[in-house]
Amino acid sequence: MATCGEVLVKILQNYGIDTIFGIPGVHTVEFYRGLEEVSISHVTPRHEQGAGFMADGYARSSGKVAACFIITGPGMTNIATAMGQALADSIPMLVISSVNHTHQLGLGEGRLHEMPAQRNLVSGVTRFSHTLLRADELPMVLARAFAIFNSERSGPVHIEIPIDVIQSPADHLDITPFVLPSPPGPSTQAIITATDWLKNAKQPLIAIGGGSVRAASEVRALAEKLGAPVINTVNAKGVLPYSHPLAVGGSGSCPAVRKALNSADVVLAVGTEFGETDYDYFYQGGVEIKGRLIRIDIDSSQLTRNIRSDLAICSDATQALQALNQSILGASADGSGEARALEIRKELKASRQTGYAKFFDAIQSALPEVIIAGDSTQPVYYAWLHYETEKPRRYFHSASGFGTLGYAIPAAIGAKLAMPDSPVMGLIGDGAAQFTIGEMAAAVEAKLPVIFLIWNNYGYGEIKRFMAEGDIPQIGVDIYTPDFIALGKAFGCHAVVVNNLNQLQQELVTASERQLPTVIEVKQGDFVDI
Repeated sequence: MATCGEVLVKILQNYGIDTIFGIPGVHTVEFYRGLEEVSISHVTPRHEQGAGFMADGYARSSGKVAACFIITGPGMTNIATAMGQALADSIPMLVISSVNHTHQLGLGEGRLHEMPAQRNLVSGVTRFSHTLLRADELPMVLARAFAIFNSERSGPVHIEIPIDVIQSPADHLDITPFVLPSPPGPSTQAIITATDWLKNAKQPLIAIGGGSVRAASEVRALAEKLGAPVINTVNAKGVLPYSHPLAVGGSGSCPAVRKALNSADVVLAVGTEFGETDYDYFYQGGVEIKGRLIRIDIDSSQLTRNIRSDLAICSDATQALQALNQSILGASADGSGEARALEIRKELKASRQTGYAKFFDAIQSALPEVIIAGDSTQPVYYAWLHYETEKPRRYFHSASGFGTLGYAIPAAIGAKLAMPDSPVMGLIGDGAAQFTIGEMAAAVEAKLPVIFLIWNNYGYGEIKRFMAEGDIPQIGVDIYTPDFIALGKAFGCHAVVVNNLNQLQQELVTASERQLPTVIEVKQGDFVDI
């Protein structure tokens, strides 16, 4: 007899899942019964929040979905924060948890890991949460999850399975994947209208967000036809290579970019929320667009949030941009777009802090193809506005959106597992590192040559600054800082302090040659020009 737990992993494999992050517990052991029979790798994090962040980094760096096996009760409360970050940034994640026996649900009898309504707790950080009450419904519920990943605005999906259902017979189930729906395409009339506006625009501008990450070639083709400068959010860094003459980089929060948005006669916004952390980082108020605004988003509800559009196109970004490229046959660019982009870039470069610029130049020089997973720390705040890449999925962080701490270490692990041939770095502060530093053990266990760069300013430096500027007593921000080098070595990592950029580059180059993680500590005070 094959149990529901055994059949589950076979269906996951058939949908292309190749990695599961999970911590086995007494309520989830049946998930593991058939795991050796499939070609799915299992990684054991040290905390369920780490599992969620690993799955997040895995998806952001590769575009592939990973699954998490999570224990009832505390496992779900632990992973909820990571699910919140993924939901805020539309990152796919499949979370499968146990829950108490069917006949025990809602009784409040003090069972192990029992919550009054576990699904209700996590429904606010998911695209949907479902309780599987019969094994027979497993194929359909999983199909619903993958339909969301394939054709809707993505995010975490949670499926909880009672212990008795996990153990129930399921060898009669059809494990063949469902045919998944295609993403929605644009209406013909919307494309006709958008084409007319864009072809006749004198100063067009394209604003791209995370929803455009699969449409890099389409973005480039349209920008070149229109001669439109392209601005991007954090999650769209590299969709148009920064070396391209129409790439602006920066952030929608930078004064130069906000001015460009205001002066454009037509703005085409693709897969971007116009959210606060991307467009109002400095709390100057919402972005103003005086010209026409065309918005493309796969989520219809998003098209009415944050800013009013003149034309709202509910569509997958790739399909909408393909339609526009087919409709706009001849190039209308006259070279002025490149000049406009160059002027914006000059303004942005003038606002860069030289020390941080040199710091990131050193990283890119040592590791040109590096993937960086960032946390809330001083260099990440700089990168948010000024670090640029040549490819998508090469930089992401948790500082925007939900704004979680402790993200970078496990997210970098997930990214390295997904992209083993690329150098991967987790860039994290000394405060945030203490949230999830235990995940270094998981990286050592997996023999991953991932880099953990800890920026040490001995406390919560950014919050301390806010307190000082607001004339607030600086309480709780000067925290005890452990010896990160000793900790890294105790976990089994190579660990070293660097005192200058040359040492940093040397350590970055040699880190990928090891079959174990490298901890590099950078003490902010040693970099005197930062």
